[in-house]
Order: sequence, then C-alpha cells, then structure tokens
Amino acid sequence: MIRRHAFVRLLTAAALALVVAPAYADGDIQCGSGPQQDWQPMKALQKKAWLERWEVVEMKIEGDCYEVYARTESGQSIEAFFHPDTLEKLVVFRRGQEIYRAEGFEG
Repeated sequence: MIRRHAFVRLLTAAALALVVAPAYADGDIQCGSGPQQDWQPMKALQKKAWLERWEVVEMKIEGDCYEVYARTESGQSIEAFFHPDTLEKLVVFRRGQEIYRAEGFEG
C-alpha cells in the first residue's frame, strides 16, 4: 500500500513537471515579417538547410516565421527559425536550449 502511494505521488510530480516545465521557446519567436505573399518559397529554405548540412525532418510556418526541425551532420536534433523574407537564420534550439541567435535579433 505504501509503495502504491509513493508511485501515485511520483506520477503526480512527473505530470506537474511536464505542465510547468519551460516549453521550447518557439511560441516566443517573432520574425516581424510582412505579408506571406512577399515571403521566399519554402523550397529555397530547404536548399538553405541543405547547405547547412542538415537533414530536414519538417518545415512549417510558425507565427510569422519559418520553423525547421532537422538533424545536424552529427545527428543532433534541432529546431531552427528563419526570417521568411530573407531566410536569415535567427534562432536555433537543441533540446530546448538556445544554441544560436543571430546578432542583434531580439524576436
């Protein structure tokens, strides 16, 4: 019986940790881009990611940014945000930790 209560407390603590754990910062990234008709095509972003030697897993629009999920040459999973007008790499995350931010980018 005591083990059962300890297990329930452990599950409750784990669930609470998931709820309050910091999310990947993607919800906070704002690129300040204009209308989508002025954005470069995702095909151009695909090429840019290829030039970074990334294996793209998924590309999508997140707010007013392009978001790329990829694996690096060394096999690390990353999440990167690009400005859709210029395709400038703005922010890159690995395991929820920021590992790159473009100079002067505050978004």
